[in-house]
Amino acid sequence: MINVAIADDQILVRQGIASLLSLCSGIHVCWQADNGADAIGKISAQPIDVLLMDIRMPVKSGIDTLAELRDSGNTTKVIILTTFDDPALFTQAMEAGANGFLLKDVDTEKLETAINVVFNGGMLAEPVLLNQLSHEQLSTFSDPDIDPLSERELDILKLIAGGYSNKEIAETVFLAQGTVKNHVSNILAKLNTRDRTRAVLKALSAKLI
Repeated sequence: MINVAIADDQILVRQGIASLLSLCSGIHVCWQADNGADAIGKISAQPIDVLLMDIRMPVKSGIDTLAELRDSGNTTKVIILTTFDDPALFTQAMEAGANGFLLKDVDTEKLETAINVVFNGGMLAEPVLLNQLSHEQLSTFSDPDIDPLSERELDILKLIAGGYSNKEIAETVFLAQGTVKNHVSNILAKLNTRDRTRAVLKALSAKLI
């Protein structure tokens, strides 16, 4: 069972998402919050696996909430859900430590998939946003000290960028899941990060994928 929480200042949106997720087997909505500060308090009292969070909320925004969680060492998976198709907001969310970034017009199947992907260590981003990132926005993630990747590692990195979990990558490239996990660890080390999302953005900046 994946324990999920929802942070959004619009009660109808929160309730709508919760209702959709109630139809998904293996996902349980534990609590809801109407702003970032409320979410931080609740996540301390009742930890969850995945937090679905809006960006623009009163009291404390999604970006500020995410940054505070990461600064405190909280590694809860966070998917940003927003109505704003804005590459700049996407970049800010990724810099703050988001694991996924989706638009609110997402359907139930895609949202369920996103939760499972992120829960299992994958990253999820709207392809349209990745394609809209400017060179200047990508340069935020540039790193001159990254090491060259092997052909196999590049293949796996492309699948990571597609939101594949280690299990799905293993099935796609016909390798044992443990072998894929080792490849992913090597990729992250070569890209100087422990974060799959940041690894993808660094790779995009370096035009590796």
